[in-house]
Amino acid sequence: MVNQNAQTRLNKVEEIVLKAIDELRPYLHNDGGDMELVEITDDNRVIVKLLGACQSCSVSSVTMKAGLEENLKILVPEIISVEALQE
Repeated sequence: MVNQNAQTRLNKVEEIVLKAIDELRPYLHNDGGDMELVEITDDNRVIVKLLGACQSCSVSSVTMKAGLEENLKILVPEIISVEALQE
């Protein structure tokens, strides 16, 4: 059984991550791309799926690290990294 406080915290973290992705979304859409949250792991890694042009973009890792990861580490210090789902 999941501790209620832990579940509430996870829900809040997920809301913050989704909001951060939403804030990046207009920039991603301008270049024909997008990303979606796949999961937040037990060890506090955020896994995203790159979509559209982001899948093959040479600077998508910069967008993830500088755009999303750095912002999330400020908002949720427990987040250790943002990684793209490898398919």
